[in-house]
Amino acid sequence: MSRLFGTDGVRGIANEELTAELAYKLGRAGAFALTEGAHKPKILVGMDTRISGDMLEAALVSGILSMGAEAVCIGVVPTPAIAYLTRKYKADAGVVISASHNPVEYNGIKFFNGNGYKLSDEIEDKIQGIIESNFVGVPSPTGGDLGRKIINNFAIEDYIDYALSTIDVDLKGIKVALDCANGAAYKAAVEGFNKLGAKVYVINNNPDGVNINEKCGSTHPEGLMEYVVKEGCDLGLAFDGDADRCLAVDEKGNLIDGDFIMAICGKNLKEQGKLKDDMVIVTVMSNLGLDLAFKNEKISTIKTKVGDRYVLEEMIKGDYKLGGEQSGHIIFLDYNTTGDGLVTGLQIASVVKKTGKALSELAAMMTKLPQVLVNAKVPNNMKDIHEKDVEIAAEIAKIEEKLDGCGRVLIRPSGTEPLVRVMLEGKDQEELNKIAHNLAKMIEAKVN
Repeated sequence: MSRLFGTDGVRGIANEELTAELAYKLGRAGAFALTEGAHKPKILVGMDTRISGDMLEAALVSGILSMGAEAVCIGVVPTPAIAYLTRKYKADAGVVISASHNPVEYNGIKFFNGNGYKLSDEIEDKIQGIIESNFVGVPSPTGGDLGRKIINNFAIEDYIDYALSTIDVDLKGIKVALDCANGAAYKAAVEGFNKLGAKVYVINNNPDGVNINEKCGSTHPEGLMEYVVKEGCDLGLAFDGDADRCLAVDEKGNLIDGDFIMAICGKNLKEQGKLKDDMVIVTVMSNLGLDLAFKNEKISTIKTKVGDRYVLEEMIKGDYKLGGEQSGHIIFLDYNTTGDGLVTGLQIASVVKKTGKALSELAAMMTKLPQVLVNAKVPNNMKDIHEKDVEIAAEIAKIEEKLDGCGRVLIRPSGTEPLVRVMLEGKDQEELNKIAHNLAKMIEAKVN
């Protein structure tokens, strides 16, 4: 069996790749691996709004109960709610049934340990090993030792109240538009902003099981960008299907992506003395404009590989408070152990309220440099050619010299396809296009 777990849990087309049988096995193996030694273990289970969620929850919970663990089902909640509530309720583990920003036919199963963190590769491999061994040595309790399913309809309120406690200001007088992606934010975000007194305008918050992420939310913010202007809102917030991401829109309808959000929040945290070592953790894909904005504010960055798990690892290592990705997956480590769309949206809205400045004015601290991405087809065994080939390395150095500190070249091998991604940033879009395509052609010519 190839590796079950990807960068964000087990994911695939529901009922085809991610079957009820696999969900049962994951529930059983996960309960065993994550709760060994625990007395009557407790596992939290939540999901997004996908139609396949009910099927997978039934199977997953059956697996958990078959191990004698208690399954606390809290229904449709954002992924970060599971991370937080697992800690609050002192559960041994948490599970989310969601495929995040993916289309409706996909679903996923993602585990959190008792501290609310995503699992290490070692624990994931242990779970897979248990399944592959056909559960050799795994007990099957009977009678009163079996687990119980408990339904908790109030857990989401605990999460909402906690998210609201992360800011110290009300939002009266602020007009906020929310795009809930017909996903897990449809209740939490609307109720949260209403509780704080904001005037709330909402789109895409009528989930029917099949319309999650359908031309809406953080992957398709165009509708929100128009809606904010039409309704005269101060800002808009777009969530993804499981609400661990959030993008913003300013009052003029401009998209404020994760880089801008980190710029605004990083500056705000520094001014409050809450940004440890004046450091923000970003990925190599963050725009160079963010570096320049932070340099101006005397804020440093550490760059990681692409993926929120790598950002989180670096944050934990240095106890840094803010990190994230351009996609809107922002981690405020003082508040949660994973990206949290509602917390991110609240932080942005609170800066707008406290400063009295328009979001467009706050975002003006950063100028996004043009970015060009071109794929070069490369065999899997030659994805490091840009490092080994002397001529390609020399050409990259020549390009960087030409960009003269106001641009950069990034070659990133694809993790799933036989290609490398050639990314260039700089001031002139047309020039970047030409240079990027020429460099991609040079790389392809070298491998053929």
